[in-house]
Amino acid sequence: MCGIAGAVGVVDERVRDALVRMHGAQVHRGPDADGEWARVERGRGVAFAHRRLSILDVSPLGKQPMEHADGHVICFNGEIYNYRELRAELEQKGARFRSTSDTEIVLEAYARWGEHAIERLRGMFAIAIYDARRNEVLLARDRVGIKPLYWSSVERAPAGRTLIFASELRAMLASGLVPRRLDPSGLSSFLWNGVVASPRTIVKDVSLLPEGTLAWVTTDGALCSERRYWSLPASRPREEGAAVRAVSHALREAISQHLVSDVPLGVFLSGGIDSSAIAALAREVSSTPVRTFNVGFDEAEYDESTHARAVATVLGTEHVDVRLTQKDFEEGLEDALRAIDQPTFDGINTWLVSRAVRRAGITVALAGTGGDELFGGYASFRDIPLAREAASVGAVFPDRARSMIAQLVTRVATGEPGEVRPQTRWGKLEDLLATRGEMLEAYQVSYALYTRSFLAELTRHREDENECGLPPERAAYLREIVEGQPDLHAISMLELSGFLGERLLRDTDAASMAVSLEVRVPLLDHVLIERLAEVPIARRFLPAQRKQLLRDLALSRLPPSLFERPKRGFELPLAAWTRQRLAGEIEHTLTDVVLCHRAGLDGEAVARAWRAYRDGAPGIYWSRIWALYVLLRWCRTHELEL
Repeated sequence: MCGIAGAVGVVDERVRDALVRMHGAQVHRGPDADGEWARVERGRGVAFAHRRLSILDVSPLGKQPMEHADGHVICFNGEIYNYRELRAELEQKGARFRSTSDTEIVLEAYARWGEHAIERLRGMFAIAIYDARRNEVLLARDRVGIKPLYWSSVERAPAGRTLIFASELRAMLASGLVPRRLDPSGLSSFLWNGVVASPRTIVKDVSLLPEGTLAWVTTDGALCSERRYWSLPASRPREEGAAVRAVSHALREAISQHLVSDVPLGVFLSGGIDSSAIAALAREVSSTPVRTFNVGFDEAEYDESTHARAVATVLGTEHVDVRLTQKDFEEGLEDALRAIDQPTFDGINTWLVSRAVRRAGITVALAGTGGDELFGGYASFRDIPLAREAASVGAVFPDRARSMIAQLVTRVATGEPGEVRPQTRWGKLEDLLATRGEMLEAYQVSYALYTRSFLAELTRHREDENECGLPPERAAYLREIVEGQPDLHAISMLELSGFLGERLLRDTDAASMAVSLEVRVPLLDHVLIERLAEVPIARRFLPAQRKQLLRDLALSRLPPSLFERPKRGFELPLAAWTRQRLAGEIEHTLTDVVLCHRAGLDGEAVARAWRAYRDGAPGIYWSRIWALYVLLRWCRTHELEL
């Protein structure tokens, strides 16, 4: 796991200095080693920089950028879990290797198979490869977007064009080549989602390479071609028994591959179904003792350490309880906020947990991320089909009548509104009915932070090309992949690409790498995802929210009573902690009219939201206020404005 940066095109002294700054901005991603490489002729060419967090082959033989005998050079961030199988195949074809690193395997695979080598990788990655034959650079990103890759093509007169790329948005800003301007589409997307939907970012002219995509960059600094080599698979049910057996095999294979490490590794165990499944299968397939850990709290309503300890006892793992207190939160808050790479309303909890785990001596952690999205654990699998049905029925009413009905129901359900109408479930009823039951719109409205009407009040930028908080190209892609799919499979696809891909995975990467921790997510193995698409819908998703298929495949040897309790996500007492620690700072920030104006927000609307929350108005949750605070603070810290 590492941090990469590079420049393609004009590589003069100014670009070299920019690359040095980008490289320095990512030191936390790779404290073990660093390296640089360049090939420049007459002011044009390629330069790479690499930060290394050593996981496989911690010797100098795994150092990057790494050069092949044919002249190809790789700069790689991630882990390839099938590298041993690929190594054996390549050795049969005559390849000889100096190291035991997966990096050298990827480089040799590319030398033999070209860009199609990317399609054979099973893992998480962001890769840049200089192709000596083509004198071009290949950029590639893993299938579900676990590892990010940001890029921007910068024109400087009279020098010419340079494409720069990096693992973090902050590194792009550190280059000094990217204007510190907010992207209107990115800002609008953040206000809708609490994160910025790809391929746009919060920074103007900086993009995120889409997941499952590879692109070629020419030495004139242009991204000349881009193609998806993988998309989320459509539902294609086959005979139930064979399909479930295939899933079982893929699941165990993925766990086994994810356990390979040359440094201390542990399994995050909350005591819930997903993490318990990972721990149980790790115990089953591992030939060495399995170490599990749980992050617990003094606040009893958030603490699940007793559940985790019970599971660990039955499994016989080496279990460690890691405590995270309000004092830990207060001491780490500033660092946590600085670790936010791109504005997100849900990132500092991941940083706090990552730091606690890293301090416990763990370098690699396996997490159960993806279980809810893949096996139907969220309430969305129950609620969105019902919401679509209601919206379809409501479509027969004229717009004005539909609006009046929605407002009446909202008032009955929530009571008299405060300065700001409710921004949660019942408050969004009018927006939901307006979707007329269209799947993507219904999904986006269900996750929206604010209603459409309040969004219009919040922002000064009235022109918005986004569709339901999504850039047009993203909305078109998502509509295409869910078209004609059964409801539950379509919701799974949207959860994987949206809530997980745009939020959880990006937050996990930035937060965990900020403390030099590698987080692995075996449930997001692409082979497992493909096998699950072959399971009949009812067997995969029903009964709703129980994740019965995962229970049957991984937890059949554990007492069912361990998991018969109300579902709850892994949560920190952040709302209470943050209110106590930051109430004054938050109020000062949200009432700063000049700061709001620079960030493209209407200062009075922001202040009204704060007052409504402070006064206990119905339907104004903490997350709505925290999102605005994080955005404004991030803009102030990084000196960005619209």
